[in-house]
Amino acid sequence: MSEYTIKTDKNEWEIVCGLEIHCQIISKSKIFSAASTQFGDDANENVSFIDVGMPGMLPVLNEHCVYQAVKTGLGLNAKINKYSVFSRKNYFYADQPNGYQITQYEYPIVGKGFVKIDLSDGSSKEIGITRIHIEQDAAKSIHDLNPKKSYIDFNRAGVGLMEIVTEPDFRSPEEAGAFLKKLRSIVRYLKTCDGNMDEGSMRCDASISVRLKGEKTLRERAEIKNVNSVKFVMQAIENEAKRQIEIYEQGGTVEQQTRHFDPQTGTTKFMRKKEYANDYRYFPEPDLPPLYLTDEYIEKVKSEMVELPDAKKERFIKDYGLTTYDADVLTESVEMADFFEQAAKGHDGKKVANWILGDLFANLNANKLTLDKSPVAPQMIGDLVDLISKDVISGKIAKDVFAIMWQTKQMPSQIVEEKGLKQVSDSGAIESMIDSVLAANPENIAAYKAGKTNLFGFFVGQVMKQSKGAANPQMVGEILKKKLG
Repeated sequence: MSEYTIKTDKNEWEIVCGLEIHCQIISKSKIFSAASTQFGDDANENVSFIDVGMPGMLPVLNEHCVYQAVKTGLGLNAKINKYSVFSRKNYFYADQPNGYQITQYEYPIVGKGFVKIDLSDGSSKEIGITRIHIEQDAAKSIHDLNPKKSYIDFNRAGVGLMEIVTEPDFRSPEEAGAFLKKLRSIVRYLKTCDGNMDEGSMRCDASISVRLKGEKTLRERAEIKNVNSVKFVMQAIENEAKRQIEIYEQGGTVEQQTRHFDPQTGTTKFMRKKEYANDYRYFPEPDLPPLYLTDEYIEKVKSEMVELPDAKKERFIKDYGLTTYDADVLTESVEMADFFEQAAKGHDGKKVANWILGDLFANLNANKLTLDKSPVAPQMIGDLVDLISKDVISGKIAKDVFAIMWQTKQMPSQIVEEKGLKQVSDSGAIESMIDSVLAANPENIAAYKAGKTNLFGFFVGQVMKQSKGAANPQMVGEILKKKLG
């Protein structure tokens, strides 16, 4: 694994970074109320008395949110804690009308785990998971409707959140980006969070500090809040690290701060001084008892787990002969992996992967379509690969067939039959075409025999042209070699 450092005229610096990822839990109702979690409804449509902090309203824990958190913990190779406690985190913002947030502090539902990430240089690294705790989301503040006022939409208030906290194991922006992509893939496989960062259902806080290469102690950190894309997280880490390095090299000190990343400028901006845990005056939530999980419950959740990206990737490499890169791309989403497996069933998996990653993806991207909107079904890819493998059509004709498939949604075998595109593999017919081409090009034959062997490609091209691309190219090459001596 190549080492990432930031070099200046004076020193060589190392980044130390940890992430906190807030994942909205997929559930029909909120974590402590029966209000809907439907995204995109009119402002303040999905709100209960509990969500807006009305007096006397008592929270009731949504059991499905617990199930989703346990499932996520298992997916991150983490310890499930059979005993956990809800606490009040005391602070007042307009988007948290109770003056506190119900969360977990000392006793979270999930303990230590790890996620394996794969990097561009072919190396891999394990990123430690510190904990996962569950809590209620805050409301959404809207600042761009009125120049003098801010508005609050409580639809999001009380939606269940999993806060996934990592160890400070990241040493480069690339590692953080790889982790977020892997985490998003895992929660989508598990269907515990939809991972849509642009909708705010997955948000990331990055705690960043720097130190001289070789230093062991940690320096003061800054936390970048609510970054909503993988690209922006990577940019925020790099730019914040450079800001801190500049302060140190000018003889200053870095303060513990909460900062905001501005995508327009690519820089971080001061928001407020960073709070410490004791500033929140945590204490156990009096309206919710401790949460106890049994071994039987944890085993039940474990039995309902699906095959996750890493396991699927290993199986694709072993069963279908895919490269590590191809398997990595094809297992990024469960939909993509399922599409590939349906296409590869009973066919050459490596060739199927090549068509999916090549022509299919190129056409999807060119037409700005997602995989679920593809006019080409998995079975069509498998049928096309079979036609090539059985020498019914050539690779060149297959490109034309794919283009027709994309437009008509017909099976390749049907297209080949209707359009008369079957490859000519009759040796007599091919030999006749070759004789015709050779008779028309005596000067080129002489030049070839005199040493200009690159003319062989010319002869092949002429035969393929005469056959309108239908001649079996392998047979053309073999017969031509004999004819030309």
